[in-house]
Amino acid sequence: MSKFEKLLQKIKQLDKGLRFDEVKSVLLSYGYVLRFPHNGSSHATFRKEGYNSITIPTHEPIKRIYVIMVKEAIERIDDNEINQDT
Repeated sequence: MSKFEKLLQKIKQLDKGLRFDEVKSVLLSYGYVLRFPHNGSSHATFRKEGYNSITIPTHEPIKRIYVIMVKEAIERIDDNEINQDT
């Protein structure tokens, strides 16, 4: 199992110890674009055309509610790709 697959598994299992960099790498690999607000906020916003944006604080560990949001987002993308292939 690759490092990326292990990371996806941690997200799908709603692991409590996820770091911001781990979540960031997964969302970027799914085509999200990272933006930080101009005012030095401690939150980061991930955007992808056709999908809801996800705003996550950069504090670690990432709280469960944000991991749930990321899990739902990647599952939605995976489902859409499967439906487009059929």
